[in-house]
Parts: sequence; C-alpha cells; structure tokens
Amino acid sequence: MKEIISSTPAMLLLVVGSYYLGTMLYRRLRSAWVHPVAVGMILTLIALLVLDIDYPTFQAGTAFLDFLLGPTVVALGYLLYEQIEHLRGREITIFIATAVGGLIGIASVILLGHLFGLDSILIASLQPKSATMPIALPLSARWGGLPSITAIVVFITGIIGSLIGPWLLDKCGITHPIARGLALGSASHGIGTSRAIELGALEGAVSGLAIGLTGVAISLLLPLVEWMM
Repeated sequence: MKEIISSTPAMLLLVVGSYYLGTMLYRRLRSAWVHPVAVGMILTLIALLVLDIDYPTFQAGTAFLDFLLGPTVVALGYLLYEQIEHLRGREITIFIATAVGGLIGIASVILLGHLFGLDSILIASLQPKSATMPIALPLSARWGGLPSITAIVVFITGIIGSLIGPWLLDKCGITHPIARGLALGSASHGIGTSRAIELGALEGAVSGLAIGLTGVAISLLLPLVEWMM
C-alpha cells in the first residue's frame, strides 16, 4: 500500500488535486489570502505528513512537474510578445531596475544573515530566493546551500509577494503597470507573476520578463557580491 501511495502517479495526483482544490476555493472567495499555490502547498504538506511520505520520495515523484517549470517560464514570452509595443524605449530602464533588484536581494540576505549570526550554508540557501525555481536551485547548490531549503524559501517568497505585493505598491503610490509588473516579477518570480496577470495583461507580460532578467542578474551578480562581501 505504501508503494502505491508514494508512486509517481499518486504524487502527481496529490499535487494537481491540491492545486485544483485551491483554485476552486480562490474562485469562490476571490481573496489573495487563499491563493491557489499557497492553498495547494498547505494541502500537499498536510497530506505528506499524514501519509508519512518523506521529501526525497515526493521530489522523485514530482520530477516531471519540476521539468515543466522551465518551459512554463519560457511560455510567458508569448504574453510579452503581445505587449511589446508598450515596452519599446524602456529597455535600459527595465534592465537597470531588475539588476538593482537582484543586487539588493542578494546583498540584503548576506547582510541580515551575518547580522543575525546565520551560518554560511543557510545564507547560501537564502541568497537566490528571488530567482525562479529552475535557476535558484542550481545556484544554491553551486554556492554551498541546500536546495531543499531554497525550494521552500522560493515558494514562501513568491507567496508573500503575491499576497502583499499589490497592496504595498498601492500604499507606495506605484500605479504604472510596468513598474508594478517589474516589482512583482523580480521579487516573487512565478507566483508573483500569476498575481500580476490578474492585475492586467501588461503587468503580467512585464512580470514574466522580470523573471528571466532577475534570474540572469542574480546568476551574474552572486559571484561578485560573494567576492565583495
């Protein structure tokens, strides 16, 4: 029985089913606090604990979903293609914004980590938190972190960004769709982008662009920041 429960089809059914239930709840309540990803993650965690399934088994069973993360991010390029006219003439601004965001994201983790006395392994695991999962996990492993911790932190970062990001942008008076899309995509990657798409087509397209640019920026800046600090 345990072999059936921990099999790949069962793990895929668990994840997809949890997300589907989260989607139904979100459509009913229309509240960011019941985001399908957050609800799906909580339901999945509860099921894993109840069924006594360890993380390596879950990871092996959902490897196909991990593979789909890459093509999914690339598919966001279609949204960008539809909104490309709104971005012409703003290329340099967008590049600078994502580079600065990536730099601040890395430096803040290192500084706060040293301030609170975190060990080097945990700091390395937290550094790529704002990069999308396919980029964050290899970066974490490359710089001595634990990809399992990085995966959790990336999810939490995305969920927090999707929950409070639009509210925080409203409070700061940031209303331009390009600025809002860049903020959500660069700070909270795919989960933030799903929220940005709900705000508008342009926000979603720019947020998708920010995912890729932020991932590249963090990949290039991480060695530099490590060397300087």
